[in-house]
Amino acid sequence: MEAVEGAGLAMQRTKEEGEEMMGKNEMKVMVALDESGESFYALKWALDNLFGITGAVTPGTSDRGACTVTLVHVQEPFQHFVFPAGPGGAAFYATSSVEQSIRKAQEENSAALLSRALQICKDKNVKAETLVLTGDPKDMICQASEQMHMDLLVVGSRGLGKIKRALLGSVSDYCAHHVQCPIIIVKPPPKQHHTKQ
Repeated sequence: MEAVEGAGLAMQRTKEEGEEMMGKNEMKVMVALDESGESFYALKWALDNLFGITGAVTPGTSDRGACTVTLVHVQEPFQHFVFPAGPGGAAFYATSSVEQSIRKAQEENSAALLSRALQICKDKNVKAETLVLTGDPKDMICQASEQMHMDLLVVGSRGLGKIKRALLGSVSDYCAHHVQCPIIIVKPPPKQHHTKQ
């Protein structure tokens, strides 16, 4: 009987801590985005499901219980690899003009991606800010959420199987084990089977 009462007390404390977090003036949520449809699905899921619960600010209402979304996109750093060229396999390094072209393309891609995400947030009347980082996405997302004292991290899941996840690595899996704040991993929606008629 004492174990049950102790468990109830622990659940009550957890509930109180959750209410305290929700009672803060502002809840800070980070949503990690890349070019995949799964990351945008995670953003839409967060806007539809979290912000109704936490009391997002809608036009004409008070600021209490507001949430801020930080949309983060991590660019892979440019790698100075030696590229084999020609029939003899002669090698060359990327020139500075090639490097500048790649960096410009990355910046344009990031801007377009975040502009699309900001429009989704604007359509839902949710205050959002953007952050572009360069590095390994797994590490940079965890570091940014810790440095910015985020209350929640939302990431999408590509739905990789165990073998692919082990070989390719998974940003969501890594973040689940290393990030300091609570995390929600949003799985992609189930694919509907189409029957031929």
